[in-house]
Amino acid sequence: MLNRRNYFIREHAGVFKLKDTYDILQPETQEQIGYATEATPAWAVWLRLLLKKHMLPVTIAVREQPEAEPLFQIQRGWTFLRSKVHVVDARQQRIGYFKSKLFSLGGGFHVYNVHDEKIAEIKGNWKGWDFTLVSASGQEIGVVTKKWAGLGRELFTTADNYLISLHDTGEPQEASSTLLLAAGLAIDTVFNEKQ
Repeated sequence: MLNRRNYFIREHAGVFKLKDTYDILQPETQEQIGYATEATPAWAVWLRLLLKKHMLPVTIAVREQPEAEPLFQIQRGWTFLRSKVHVVDARQQRIGYFKSKLFSLGGGFHVYNVHDEKIAEIKGNWKGWDFTLVSASGQEIGVVTKKWAGLGRELFTTADNYLISLHDTGEPQEASSTLLLAAGLAIDTVFNEKQ
């Protein structure tokens, strides 16, 4: 799954759901290639009834099959002003992290490697839901864009659908795809969720 350049993310709709679940699809064929499921501890999920969700810890596990071991996880701890979100591989080794911008009109966050070097930035706007992944040298290396499933569905559910596309930059494909997929998922599951 991690050697692809395009991913279509489809959120499972639900009115009273406490945990988020996403299908990861091959955009052209709509073939299921993975799953992103919230693996947040039960105590943190129940705390959402009292506190805002974007302040509480959250973990998203990305798998090829529903019961398989995670390929990687997106983990965020307690948040007050700035979120720091870690991406860990299947062996629980950190491969990078995201840090939200303190003041930004367009939204987005910075991407760092395990050596605390800034390697990319997510730029965009929350209103239009279009984001670009820009390398430290200023080159666009990917995009995340909203895909509307139809006006009626979007009005009556909280489900979001969007496309994550990675440009060919000559970088090692699996590492680039992992961080871009994690960044695309983090926009919606970690930084943008307010419920």
